[in-house]
Amino acid sequence: MTARSARTGEDAEDLDVEEVLALVNEHNGPGGHVPSPAAQHTHPAGPGTPDAQHRATPWPEARAIAARATRSGTRAARREPVSVPLDAALGLTLAAPLDALTDLPSFDTSAMDGWAVAGPGPWDVRDEGVLAGQGEPQPLTDGEAVRIATGARIPPDTTAVLRTEHGRTDAQGRLHALRDMHHGQDIRPRGQECRSGDQLLPAGTVVTPAVLGLAAAAGYDTLAAVPRPRVEVLVLGDELLTEGRPRDGLIRDALGPMLPPWLRALGAEVTAVRRLGDDAKALHKAVTGATADLIVTTGGTAAGPVDHVHPILERIGAELLVDGVKVRPGHPMLLARVGDGRHLVGLPGNPLAAVSGLLTLAEPLLRTLAARPAPEPYTLPLRDEAHGHPYDTRLIPVVLRGDRAVPLHYNGPAMLRGIAAADALAVVPPGGARAGEELELLDLPWASAGIGVCFT
Repeated sequence: MTARSARTGEDAEDLDVEEVLALVNEHNGPGGHVPSPAAQHTHPAGPGTPDAQHRATPWPEARAIAARATRSGTRAARREPVSVPLDAALGLTLAAPLDALTDLPSFDTSAMDGWAVAGPGPWDVRDEGVLAGQGEPQPLTDGEAVRIATGARIPPDTTAVLRTEHGRTDAQGRLHALRDMHHGQDIRPRGQECRSGDQLLPAGTVVTPAVLGLAAAAGYDTLAAVPRPRVEVLVLGDELLTEGRPRDGLIRDALGPMLPPWLRALGAEVTAVRRLGDDAKALHKAVTGATADLIVTTGGTAAGPVDHVHPILERIGAELLVDGVKVRPGHPMLLARVGDGRHLVGLPGNPLAAVSGLLTLAEPLLRTLAARPAPEPYTLPLRDEAHGHPYDTRLIPVVLRGDRAVPLHYNGPAMLRGIAAADALAVVPPGGARAGEELELLDLPWASAGIGVCFT
């Protein structure tokens, strides 16, 4: 959380996503590098300059660029599948189809507690019973029954299973049915759910708790999955405190505690969180030495005397794919390719502006790296009017009340009070939206019904 807020122009020209990607793809040869249009300046200008106003990318196109960034460039990000134990696979994406390793069920089983019976009744009941987990029981002969538990193997030549509540024994110990039965009743036959080799789920499926259960039932101990994208977080700003109350012109760092769990909720593995202050040399060393798939910086994306992100990206020959976005809050955000399939997302220092940058640029990029499907867009009508920016998209926190989205107060760039209570962010078009108008919503990962919540 920093006090810096960059100025930006109101009438930035659209940057076409196809033009950017076409320029990138023209130079995919070995060692080839031609900066994107946003990087072809002798000195990277901050978001407050006329040049930055010209470059700012419309919000929908910025998200599209981020989603496609890892699929192109001098070296597309290579994501080799990994073998993951079931207890570590939640939230990952299957890198190969989940094929049945056995029939399910793998033998005829009882669907109920009761008696396995052979032929028409009444039946003589054997003394011993058949329990789940036992080996194959002895065959039954016509007129014979045996007590059986749910999940136990069906004895050979069994006609049906008579449920406990549907049978009674007489004084001679013979079993009688209290209602009509049919052949195969309450027997789960071998292969009822699938046969060995059947595809249970395709590659690209997100591993949910139910997927883990199915994989275990089908005989898997590990899964072939796309690994979590690795992220390093670099917290910038000399004005930040890591404990205690704000004092003497210093403020608490809100992004250091907030970003790592948020990134984990988006499916990433956070490998490091480094607090660098406003040290340009430390930032250069951290960026050039990072091995993560994505570097996330906080603050320093404007054009002030200690805003070092742009100069360092220019110095290392990074390729600016997005340099400013026509969105409020968060317009000074940026996305750069820093080589070897690695990317950097520069977030503004103000907390809600950083959240905007996280969901605009980091979320689509991480989703692509993790091979996760894009969420289906959805809309809800507003309960109340939402004020907009004259020319830019605006993202505002909302809570969901029935079939309406209710805009929240405390939605300024430096405020977290609104987002802390929110279920989603509403995408407000330039000019604002009236009460009752349908707006697109961006779910927060812990508020959505998806598997995004994965904080470990």
